Amino acid sequence: MSNPVEGTDAPDFTLPADGGAAFTLSELKGKIVVLYFYPKDDTSGCTTEAIDFTRLLPEFEALGATVVGMSPDSATKHDKFKAKHDLSVTLVADEDLAALQAYGVWVEKSMYGRKYMGVERSTFLIDRDGKIASVWRKVKVKGHAEAVLEAARSLG
Repeated sequence: MSNPVEGTDAPDFTLPADGGAAFTLSELKGKIVVLYFYPKDDTSGCTTEAIDFTRLLPEFEALGATVVGMSPDSATKHDKFKAKHDLSVTLVADEDLAALQAYGVWVEKSMYGRKYMGVERSTFLIDRDGKIASVWRKVKVKGHAEAVLEAARSLG
């Protein structure tokens, strides 16, 4: 399990996305990419985060940025989640956890004293050269999409 940091190359991946497409990170070289990892479709925090990124998507796109969410849910679940909440961000499915582990966001968590493996809500801002420009870990959803947008603006 790696732990990519600012200034290093963003680990590449090709995974199934919503709508039946395949998504390959390296194909977006030359664009800014907001890659956010979230635990599960249709849970309260994850839904709020996806709605926030969707609401700000036109502003990200004006900067030449693509917003991509990833969880271990299937592409089929992503399709239902997008339809239910009218989401316009791309959602990628990492059912075998390879990309989640490459980004160091598949971690041991604890709830009510019970330990389990899950996704640590995290966001990586990737610059046009495919390098990690900013990292947010243990994200609190409120105001997060706005903070990422501000950071993306600084990449101009």
